[in-house]
Amino acid sequence: MSSSGKSIRLRRLFSGGKALIVAMDHGVSSGPIVGLEDIRKAVANVAKGGATGIVLHKGVVRFAEEYFDERLGLILHLSASTSLSTHSDRKVLVTQVEEAIGYGADAISVHVNIGGEDDDRMLADLGATATACNRFGMPLLAMMYPRGSNIKDPYAVDAVKHVARAGAELGADVVKTLYTGSADTFREVVRGCPVPVVVAGGPKLDSERAALTLVEGAIAGGAAGISFGRNVFGAKDPIGLTRAIARILFDGSSADEVYPR
Repeated sequence: MSSSGKSIRLRRLFSGGKALIVAMDHGVSSGPIVGLEDIRKAVANVAKGGATGIVLHKGVVRFAEEYFDERLGLILHLSASTSLSTHSDRKVLVTQVEEAIGYGADAISVHVNIGGEDDDRMLADLGATATACNRFGMPLLAMMYPRGSNIKDPYAVDAVKHVARAGAELGADVVKTLYTGSADTFREVVRGCPVPVVVAGGPKLDSERAALTLVEGAIAGGAAGISFGRNVFGAKDPIGLTRAIARILFDGSSADEVYPR
């Protein structure tokens, strides 16, 4: 196991201990949704805004490879499902860690939904991927969600802190999960997870202000950063919004300062 390899790669994704990750893996699950029609432009926008990492599937890396440098890391996503499927919550592995190395990835991401009929397969995939990541010194970001027929409230703190801890227990170096709605409740999630936790943006929010308020609350609750998708690349001004998020994460600004009422 190359722990130094993981440390070196993680430093590319975290600036001052905080990560501003933009997930752009939606093309498989949802198609070319607003903001992702042109992957080159989408990556360029958030790179200009100060993102530290981008999540992509392997097939589109070639269209945006010019933007990945020491300031912007590539997180290659290994999991997939589509909204057209009758089992859209069942994620399967479509890429392997060894292949990701060939794409120049700085980290790997795997999506796990816990609470449905197929979560055992996804947990097995997470464990196997963690083993491979350890072998090659590749950081692993586990996207851990309470999702399925057994989940009544996906934002409930008990469910969120359980799935976050499961990700760490099975070998994740960073966990991505849902914000529980307040800094106080999210502290419980962070307290129970021994690896850094970044917050997902979730469904498209009502406003950019709402997105910034979520970022501020998550950081106050101990999050190590954010990993937003459509709430950033689908914004009216993705460059400006990324810059505003960066100010909250890296400069300690408030949502009021970066987006006055």
